[in-house]
Amino acid sequence: MLMRMLRWSARSILGVGLLLICATASAQVDIGASAPDFTLTDIRGEAVSLSAYAGKTVVLEWTNYDCPFVKKHYSGGHMQALQSEAAGRGVVWLSVNSSAAGKQGHFTPEQWLARSSEAGVASEKILLDPSGEVGRAYGAKTTPHLFIVDPKGKVVYQGAIDDRPTTNAEDIAGAKNYVRQALDELEAGKPVSEPVTAAYGCSVKY
Repeated sequence: MLMRMLRWSARSILGVGLLLICATASAQVDIGASAPDFTLTDIRGEAVSLSAYAGKTVVLEWTNYDCPFVKKHYSGGHMQALQSEAAGRGVVWLSVNSSAAGKQGHFTPEQWLARSSEAGVASEKILLDPSGEVGRAYGAKTTPHLFIVDPKGKVVYQGAIDDRPTTNAEDIAGAKNYVRQALDELEAGKPVSEPVTAAYGCSVKY
């Protein structure tokens, strides 16, 4: 009896843990809907609008360098490699940080410049959203949380980077990368086969 109770407790704790790191697969921005336009300031002080990239595929990546789930994908250069790969396809990759002042992941532009350079980040722009307005407009819940906007300005993917919701970088090798899969399908002129997945990671620090 005691062993059965212990096993049930362990399963319950695991379930709660997964709820804490995984967002549900319900869409906040409908797939096929127009992506909310925005203008944010990047870490170099330049104003950047989503509408400026009309006619191009755009990846929006919510990020927080102090989140262990983000570190998983950046520590070995995997996210940077995907960013470079996307750029090679003509895809625009925009990293967005919605951490509020005083919260984890909120840095000054100077700190962002130093940390992104040290990490070898290859996204086209890193955009700052300290008010959280843009993050909330998209329903960004976790870091990382990925959205893909097609050349017509429609949201065609939102969710996780891959299907391994862990902080272990060794899991990346055997994972299905949903973003790469979606970009492959878009490049081939096919609809995205898995347009919504359960995002996982640290909560966005609004």
